Amino acid sequence: MTQPTDTILSRRAQDASTAGSKNLMWDVLNNLWCPLTNPDGYVNVGVAENVLMHDQFLSFINTKLDLPAKYLTYNDGGSGSLRLKRALSQFLNRYLHPAIPLNPRHLIVTNGVSSAIEHVSWAFTDPGEGILLGKPYYGTFIPDMSLRPGATVISVNFGDCDPFSIEAVDRYEEALLAFQQTTNRKVKALMLCHPHNPLGRCYPRDVIIKMMHLCQKYNLHLISDEIYALSVWKNTVDDQLHPPVEFESALSIDLNGIIDPRLVHVLWGMSKDFGANGLRLGVIISQSNSDLHQALKGISLYSYASGVSDHLTSLLLEDSDFTDEYIRRNRDKLSESYTCAVQYIRGHNIEYAQGCNAAFFLWVNLGKKYCQLHPGGNIEDVSDKVMQVLLRKKVFLASGDLFGSEHPGWFRIVFSQPREYLNEALRRITDALALKD
Repeated sequence: MTQPTDTILSRRAQDASTAGSKNLMWDVLNNLWCPLTNPDGYVNVGVAENVLMHDQFLSFINTKLDLPAKYLTYNDGGSGSLRLKRALSQFLNRYLHPAIPLNPRHLIVTNGVSSAIEHVSWAFTDPGEGILLGKPYYGTFIPDMSLRPGATVISVNFGDCDPFSIEAVDRYEEALLAFQQTTNRKVKALMLCHPHNPLGRCYPRDVIIKMMHLCQKYNLHLISDEIYALSVWKNTVDDQLHPPVEFESALSIDLNGIIDPRLVHVLWGMSKDFGANGLRLGVIISQSNSDLHQALKGISLYSYASGVSDHLTSLLLEDSDFTDEYIRRNRDKLSESYTCAVQYIRGHNIEYAQGCNAAFFLWVNLGKKYCQLHPGGNIEDVSDKVMQVLLRKKVFLASGDLFGSEHPGWFRIVFSQPREYLNEALRRITDALALKD
């Protein structure tokens, strides 16, 4: 039988296949370094995972988990059990300090925050309509918002302007107007990552308020992805070019006179603050938009969190003594790991972005260091060149190219690893930069 020459996949499936084939991360995760069992594997400091508290988390799970039979059923439906929503409301009320206390009616549970991002993109935009996203950005925001929902992500350039400043809000407006004038399509939302991935900083309260005013002016939804909200720690080593800003949730702002509350939405999940990417549990918080809740109820079957995840998260968040101690120790460990990574980077005279006090990231200019070590070379794409030498040394970082970096040569190091592992990664990075063609 002759084979058809045309693909049997839809165009959107072809696009997804092409995007997936370029993702090196899955190859890395299937060949991870272990000094005893796989010494030739990759040292991975490119994926946003926090493994510093896995022992404590597993100890809780293995002593507490006793699954009732109802979690083998559909339970309370696709948007999460009532018990879980109560536990989430009580927990997030304690830590996010919302101006209006959360209750279960405000929450839609999903199987991870990626699903939550896709859902709000689908709900707020028709195909081709825009969502504003400042550079640099978490790279997977792009497919989350565009691959299946069909939204157009409008990346916002800041140039020499600090992206966390009041002045930066004007750049969002400029990008909005340019998009609408050139495409004749609407912009429907502004996406924040707060605390920020990859820069590890928090947006000041007055900046968030100005963004809310901008959203009110153009009737945009403000989506604040606060997945790193509790991973905020003390920075003891930087020179404070940008003094760290304490985290304040968008929920903590009294919206009266600022923005229609139907336009404000917050996302959170278990992946980062509790080091549980594999648990697949996220939540959309929308306190005043009943239409959104009704729309997402209809598609919640496609982002159904498992009964095991639902039950385990309920158990965890109901135990305030455990969660308080867990968060405190996690913050201390993140601060220590950041200090370790910065001291090493400084010791090798590598430029990095200062002012971090949140999340797991060190934003470093490896391209500049590579050029200093290899003067006179004709390097057309320094980011690509650095990635090549990193992979030769079997160390995986995320390139700034994937984050829409406005400047070449920047990379993201994930420092939330045990000390031995982090030291091995840092050593391989500097060894890679010294490699010659």
